[in-house]
Amino acid sequence: MRSTSLSTVLRYPLSLLIIAAAVAVMAPLAGEVHPTTVALLLLLVILLIATAFGSRYALTASMAAALGFNFFFLPPHFTLHIADTENWVAFAAFVVTALVAGQLSTYAKRQAAESEKRRQKIEGLYEELQSAFEQASEAEALRRSEKLKSSLLDAITHDLRTPLTSIKASATTLLESKKEALLDQEGEVELLEIIDEESDRLNGFIEGIVGLAQIESNAMHLRRSWTTVQDLFNTAVSRAGSALDLNYILMEIDRELPSVFVDARSISEVLFLLLDNAAKYSPKGSKIKLAAHQPTDGMIQISVEDEGKGIPADAREKIFQKFVRLEESAGPTSLAGMGLGLAIAKGVVESQGGTIHVDNGSNGYVTRFIVDLPIEEAETQV
Repeated sequence: MRSTSLSTVLRYPLSLLIIAAAVAVMAPLAGEVHPTTVALLLLLVILLIATAFGSRYALTASMAAALGFNFFFLPPHFTLHIADTENWVAFAAFVVTALVAGQLSTYAKRQAAESEKRRQKIEGLYEELQSAFEQASEAEALRRSEKLKSSLLDAITHDLRTPLTSIKASATTLLESKKEALLDQEGEVELLEIIDEESDRLNGFIEGIVGLAQIESNAMHLRRSWTTVQDLFNTAVSRAGSALDLNYILMEIDRELPSVFVDARSISEVLFLLLDNAAKYSPKGSKIKLAAHQPTDGMIQISVEDEGKGIPADAREKIFQKFVRLEESAGPTSLAGMGLGLAIAKGVVESQGGTIHVDNGSNGYVTRFIVDLPIEEAETQV
């Protein structure tokens, strides 16, 4: 602490000594060198002092330089008197410039130091982030753990608890009714139907989580066989059942369309999901179109188009991610799922060498989901 204080005290005389040395070197040339040249040289010395020591010492050096500049270089020489008005202006300009230059130099030095601190802080944060990613690389499924935990917690607290609450309330009411004869037969049947529907809903959520886990762990057991697109369509529409009762279903299949070598059960389930979503998020009485074409020799293209609200262009990739649900395109809250359906559909299709994406509809349709499947067996097996 003592050495630091001593060093600070010594900077004042050292600053004055540097100015004195600069003035002493130029003093013999007072009559030959223009005062402007001297002023610039002294300003340079002040800037060096400000950079090396700081603004306080540069201020002291500026005052000393102003006195030396006046005494040795402004006529009449070797006095502190200034006779010419022009020299007064030059002296005032030198003093102001010296003070400002010292302050600016110190400010620039301080800014550079702060910039260096910020750089070091950013590098430290980057190293922490890099370290976090390296630690998380051992578990691919947990690389986005915080977001996944939040989404999963939301799914558990809402999507799983909702059907459980309905089942619990219905079962409790039935038990009380049996004890006190509160309900008639019709009321009991209605509650049993609620229990049945909510149990199916809960089972669907669990199957979705299990299905996604199988896809991400490459544990799907596919049973591929040659299947016609017509059979896939029939199975999907039959599976949708009453969900499509309020819509007009149109099928369009190219003539002489070849069979595809796929796992018929899982692909039919993907088509059912797309039909079910189209029915949920489309107006009653609107049309849903299920079509199949062969755009290239090796691929079959299946599409599901609807007249719903549509999906924003910037969200068309996000909807295939886990636990993603679009509020503006979703129907009533009771219809919303966990945001796993399209993620599972994407995994199923890709596991069989295909692709799935969403685009604008055509001919009056708003949204078009497109599934491209290879006709032959995919090289990549899951």
